[in-house]
Amino acid sequence: MAHESSPDDRAESSDLARGVVEALMARTGEASPKPRLHATRRVVELLGDPQRMFGVIHLAGTNGKTSTARMIDSLLRAHGLRVGLMTSPHLHVLNERIVIDGQPISDQALADNWADVEPFITMVDAELVANAEPPLTYFEALTVLTLAAFADAPVDIAVIEAGMGGEWDSTNVVDADVAVLTPIAMDHAEHLGDTIAEIARTKAGIIKPATRVVCAPQSDEAWAEIVVACERDEAPLRVLGRDFHLTSVQPAVGGQVIGVEGIAGEYQNLILPLLGDHQAMNAAVAIAAVESFLGNGENPLDRDLVEEAMALSTSPGRLQILGARPTVIADAAHNPHGAEALTRALMTSFSFDRLICVVGILQEKDVVAVLAHKEQIADVGAILGKNEPPERLTERRFFGEFVLNGDAKLADVLLVYGVSVERFSHEFSLSDCFAKAHHGHPVVGDRLDLGGIMLVVKAVKGDRVTQVGLKILKK
Repeated sequence: MAHESSPDDRAESSDLARGVVEALMARTGEASPKPRLHATRRVVELLGDPQRMFGVIHLAGTNGKTSTARMIDSLLRAHGLRVGLMTSPHLHVLNERIVIDGQPISDQALADNWADVEPFITMVDAELVANAEPPLTYFEALTVLTLAAFADAPVDIAVIEAGMGGEWDSTNVVDADVAVLTPIAMDHAEHLGDTIAEIARTKAGIIKPATRVVCAPQSDEAWAEIVVACERDEAPLRVLGRDFHLTSVQPAVGGQVIGVEGIAGEYQNLILPLLGDHQAMNAAVAIAAVESFLGNGENPLDRDLVEEAMALSTSPGRLQILGARPTVIADAAHNPHGAEALTRALMTSFSFDRLICVVGILQEKDVVAVLAHKEQIADVGAILGKNEPPERLTERRFFGEFVLNGDAKLADVLLVYGVSVERFSHEFSLSDCFAKAHHGHPVVGDRLDLGGIMLVVKAVKGDRVTQVGLKILKK
């Protein structure tokens, strides 16, 4: 008979798990990743390479990774496999990032595995410091912990979502059987590069020799980098819209009904309890990825099992309906590409008479690009660019400090924030403005007062400004 833990046991496990979280939080956070693999690789080598004890599907991309990973997890479990799922970030507790057989890792298992890996992490920390390098970061240590937990479970296959980037992301110590590339767009430019091509090149780094690659539709710039990576490593490439297809999408209560022509099989009338055409595409990619893993793309999946897995798919925080009367929706869109997908989904899945958006955007994000397309700049300007603060707000600094791309057009920024200047051509980019004001050699910290807004150089590449801080000045 299975032993049921007592309240005292559960309380002790909870305390131990809290200690794990505190130990991880004491390290450099996820917002400041280190472009390196050797630190994580050194720890897993000392642990006996736990990542080699199970199959791997590895996901990278800008948007859609978590939802696609969860669908892949659901499909694999429906086919009788014991699955480890690593996603990020978590919504409530860290345990959500390490899922084993459909359940977040228990507090006790989290603590036990940390006790196993911590001495080796501490050893590598010392080696790094001795070489004038920083110790393992939060995400590097978490990756080690996750791989060890999957090996300890043990799982048959791990579905692993890259944290940031791909090539030097700590999760890239795995050699994936299948690499999945979700849509690639601008995000984390300060770490990954300030062009789509640079970002795609980094994310395509999860492709290894002979890895089977499943890819969502991409821009021309991203596509070129992915093709180069696949040719370099002789990795077979399957692409949505070319090698497999989303054949139908029909709205339904609480989600949609989709049809997918996979790499090897046909799967029609699948109930997907997720909203948005982007989720339908994620589902098609997930099916193709599992076809690639289970049968090398040559054998169709069991149609009944696919139907079951899709019907059970969830993705908290992604167009998640939290309440009714009024309808309350939570979504994690945090970059222009994600905001665009959210907008389409709201327009196609709902018919609201009135829509109120509460938006939280991190300081380093491009708030203008997230909130509007160029043709909508005037509408955003009506919200953010009034000469007086919005009703019920006492001061303009409520809007805080934003970070814009250096190639943003001055004209767009002036329109959004209700400012007029004659000092620079409105056709200039923000980078052009700083170059003119500082004789072609701007440096971090340089400022421009445009009479109502203050611009500050946040990052440069050569003589070109790539990130610009913006502060609305108090009147």
